[in-house]
Amino acid sequence: MAIQGVESEYVFKCVKNLKSGENMALESLGSSLYAALRKVFRASVVDEATVKELVRNVQRALLQADVNVKLVLDISKRIEEKALKEKVPMGVSRREHVIKVVYEELTHFLGEKPVPIKMEPGKKKVLMLVGIQGSGKTTAAAKLARYFQKRGLKPALVCADTYRPGAYAQLKQLGNRINIPLYGDVNSKNPVKTALYGLKKFSDKDIVFIDTAGRHKEERELIKEMKTLEKRIKPDEVILVIDGTIGQQAMAQAKAFNEATPIGSIIVTKLDGSSRGGGALSAVAATGAPIKFISTGEKIGDIEAFVPSRFVGRLLGMGDLETLIERVREAEVKVPERKARAILSGKFTLTDMYEWFEAMRGMGPFRKLLKMIPGMSYDVPEDMLNMAEDRLEKWRVIIQSMTLKERKNPKIFNASRMKRVARGSGTNEKDVKELLKQYSMMRRMIKTLRRKKKLPFFGKGLPLGFK
Repeated sequence: MAIQGVESEYVFKCVKNLKSGENMALESLGSSLYAALRKVFRASVVDEATVKELVRNVQRALLQADVNVKLVLDISKRIEEKALKEKVPMGVSRREHVIKVVYEELTHFLGEKPVPIKMEPGKKKVLMLVGIQGSGKTTAAAKLARYFQKRGLKPALVCADTYRPGAYAQLKQLGNRINIPLYGDVNSKNPVKTALYGLKKFSDKDIVFIDTAGRHKEERELIKEMKTLEKRIKPDEVILVIDGTIGQQAMAQAKAFNEATPIGSIIVTKLDGSSRGGGALSAVAATGAPIKFISTGEKIGDIEAFVPSRFVGRLLGMGDLETLIERVREAEVKVPERKARAILSGKFTLTDMYEWFEAMRGMGPFRKLLKMIPGMSYDVPEDMLNMAEDRLEKWRVIIQSMTLKERKNPKIFNASRMKRVARGSGTNEKDVKELLKQYSMMRRMIKTLRRKKKLPFFGKGLPLGFK
């Protein structure tokens, strides 16, 4: 396979040398791509040799992430041709142009435009989830319900999996955790009847998710049942759930599904630590089947709408401020005006500090938040990230071990109180002192900003974030 302008021999050499243990998780793919781009940033001159080296590094990163060889060669060819042959726009350096080409080609590679699930006011939306057994379909149903619940809608869940023992119990447990109603009948063997009754029961809901039975490795049976259920239930959309750890094999499922139903969309799950996530995403995108959501972790809130440009931005270390802002809004602690004014006047207590920690936990792990901040995704060492997360969790437990009086007035702390709190929280007195020191610094910072009028005010004089 000779491709002009691309060192295809290098690609095949990489494939030959790759061992099964060398596949990388998405986080490693991102750090490899980021390292490749950083070499371009640091190069004294961006010439043909620099571009060719970048292309080789991008090739290797994609191959290690289990992306199909042909797709790697195609994207390599486009990057090299555009980087070397396209005219550099006025006011843009060649270095910036090369980076822009890589970003745009990777985005195009994964689908380019997001395909949202459209809601119509006053009309109930019915979404039916299908997938191979073990793809994470039941958990995905609960995650989707939580996603739309956070956006002000009234969701419900229906368990139409009448084959798998424990399917109803699993969905019920997830639904109870996020306060979302569920219908299912453990004695029924008729998934169509169960689904239809559930839809009737939840006629007052905005959006209903129907979880169906999985099929073990047999895509034909899955498609057959999907068509039967779709014909009887008449959902607004059928969603295929694909396990991101299967890599390039995802293409067969996505292709069959995309040919079976024109209204279908796809969720790719288990992308948090998958060594083959890049292969699954690229394989699905290559079929033209719309990826609407990706699941990026085990927690119920670890699901996001798939926006290729945002995803690639995070991979390349460019950040994703839009998703970060969404996370902040979702986790925002509503603080009464009276309390907000008290904090700004200097009455910032350990209880307030604890509430801030809880809000940060609601936004997700530190490492995921940092990926959304431009320039910080891969520059913070892993050990420092782990240390920061451990420290926040430790401080949270320490505050929980304090009395209400101590939280309101930390000045009363003495050696015996510190010893008691350290024992109760499973930490040591040094940790308690460190927390109190951090609290004092935050309190002084708030007073300083208030005095210098550097806190932004809106509406009735409340700072940004307080409503």
